[in-house]
Amino acid sequence: MPRYQSLRGTRDILPGEVEAWQRVERAAREVATLYGFREIRTPILEATDLFVRSVGASTDIVRKEMFTFQQSDDSMTLRPEGTAPTVRAFVQAGLERTPGSDRLFYIGPMFRYERPQKGRQRQFHQLGVEVLGSDDPLVDAETIEMLLAYLERLGVTGTRLLINSVGDAECRPLYRELLSIFLEPRLERLCEDCRRRSSENPMRVLDCKNESCRVALEGAPTILDSLCAGCREHFASVRAALDAYGIPHAVDPRLVRGLDYYVRTAFELVSDGLGAQNSLMGGGRYDGLVRELGGRDIPGFGWALGLERLILLLPDGPAAGPRLDVLVAPLHAGARIPAALAARALRRGGAKALLEGGERGLTAHLRRADRLGAAHVLILGEEETSSGLYTLRDMRSGEQRKVPAGNLAALAGEIQGATQENG
Repeated sequence: MPRYQSLRGTRDILPGEVEAWQRVERAAREVATLYGFREIRTPILEATDLFVRSVGASTDIVRKEMFTFQQSDDSMTLRPEGTAPTVRAFVQAGLERTPGSDRLFYIGPMFRYERPQKGRQRQFHQLGVEVLGSDDPLVDAETIEMLLAYLERLGVTGTRLLINSVGDAECRPLYRELLSIFLEPRLERLCEDCRRRSSENPMRVLDCKNESCRVALEGAPTILDSLCAGCREHFASVRAALDAYGIPHAVDPRLVRGLDYYVRTAFELVSDGLGAQNSLMGGGRYDGLVRELGGRDIPGFGWALGLERLILLLPDGPAAGPRLDVLVAPLHAGARIPAALAARALRRGGAKALLEGGERGLTAHLRRADRLGAAHVLILGEEETSSGLYTLRDMRSGEQRKVPAGNLAALAGEIQGATQENG
């Protein structure tokens, strides 16, 4: 018989590590709620043109990395990022008319066909937030501050904030022309992809991680020197707000992000704990995207964070499995139903209880409880089931005491209180 393996670039999230995922997802929902965000869940399959129009036909995502399927006349793509589907849903459902729906967040899988490496898979998971309807620079700064508050809650430290302005439709054409002039005599020193990018969208060259291209770009003009008055004022206001929050940041004139819909603010958070590919997440402003996808001309700002990479930075590593409060151990066939009712009573009282299947002796139950890290074992032998007084064994001290069958809900509360007291 064949033994099937997960596909290259995908992985199973197994018990013992899934708890770390639950931790970051739970914290994300808590922080997002504090900042007035509401969760949205979009399909993983969208029309291909949605990403071509939003992300940009010349980007590596569209040209190389999308998982696209043709069914009859329909071209469909597994979502490679979350902003375009969120904006599509916002427009389609008319959420701009729904109070409180201008701040949205999502958590879910994305798909890109790229070389798998540590923290980067072909199926990966993102937490993303989108603020729709305001071009206030304070929105940019506050949404970045929200990100840092989230990381602080998780105990993630050692990150650095890089920020830039990529201009807008007024000032970017001039900068592209200046950059094209600079690149022309250096084309032979660029990689094949960058030679193509230089004619399609020269700013894409700035995003290349190839060392020879980085060297060739030394001395290139920066977008900051070409900003129009409006973009210059907006960028200064964002930085002033970050300063008011006490958020250290560095201006990186080469930071352009990998998607065409960004205007004005673009930023990344990097961490040396991630190695050479040190980008943890990124985001920025996309003021024309809602209009491009069929909605009104309203501004937007957002960011997306890769959960695989975030989990690599958690201070305690992958969290241990959830503590098992009580293993319920029936010792004979007649104890099966009482044991099931006992487990239900414990669970309804808030204790994590496992009812053991099959028939086995006390030694086997205790050995199993030890392997599972159970705090207690509730023993139901013949004496216990006939008297209605069950035996509770403390696995740490070895002490045993009798508990009436009718007091199990109170016992669950006692166990929960002790667990909280002990941290």
